[in-house]
Order: sequence, then C-alpha cells, then structure tokens
Amino acid sequence: MPELSMNNPVFATYMIAAAVMILKIMGQGWMTVYRMLKSDSGLASPEDLQVGIINKNPDASQLELNDYVDRSRRIHRNDLENIPAFLVCGLLFVMTGPELMYASIMLYGFAATRLIHTIAYFTAQTHEVRATFYTVGSVIVMVMAVQVIMFSIDYL
Repeated sequence: MPELSMNNPVFATYMIAAAVMILKIMGQGWMTVYRMLKSDSGLASPEDLQVGIINKNPDASQLELNDYVDRSRRIHRNDLENIPAFLVCGLLFVMTGPELMYASIMLYGFAATRLIHTIAYFTAQTHEVRATFYTVGSVIVMVMAVQVIMFSIDYL
C-alpha cells in the first residue's frame, strides 16, 4: 500500500499529527496526576486513601471534588472522547490519497484545535470559546469521514 509508506508525504503528515495527539492524551493523564500530587487532593477512588509512599497521611477530604485537579481530568476525558476518532478517521483519510496541502490543513488543523481547546479549558474560557474549537475539530473529522465514504463508494 503506497499510501501507508514514508514515501507518501500525506502519511508522514498523519504520523506527525497522530503522534502529537497521542502525546497530548498521555501527557494530559500525567498533568492530572501532577495536579493531584501538588494539591494533595482530587483523588478518584476510596482505595486511594490507603497509606502509601506518596500518600502518607490519607484523609477523606482528598476524595472531595477539587476543580484544580478535576479541570485536568475533564480535559483528559474530552481528549479521550475525540482524539481516538481522529486517529482512526485520519488513517482512513490518508488512504483516499488527498492532496498534501489539503491533508495538512485537515490533520494539523485538528491537532491545533485540540491544543487550543486545552488552553481554553485550562484558562477557564467560556463554554462558547471551548465549543468553537471543539466544533472546528469535530467538523474536520466529519469532513474526512465523508471523504472516506465517498472515496470508498467508488470501489463497491
């Protein structure tokens, strides 16, 4: 499959955008852990209140909602709801053989909107601001999906 070759600059573009998004998902999980440790709060499960190397003085208040921690957790959850669809759809999109400029706009555009969405969420921007970047990213994935369908119909 020449489409899935490093000789295909569209595939290389996808690989970069996908890797950035994978780092985004994984990094957001670590950001949540960092915020939990920094604030000594925002634990998610009752068993987290057991004495351990990190949590030497567990307290029931550590299970209470802490927006500093939960904001990061919500961003992570949002990424987990959106980025996997991009990863799958983006790969299928590469198989349609799009022009490099168009593919770059779509693939890097999605990655950029997710990163900007995260900044908007971390800085407590309004729902409308966050929703704008979510919407742009969502539309990008839907446009790619429609292109995949239209391309695939020709082969039925």
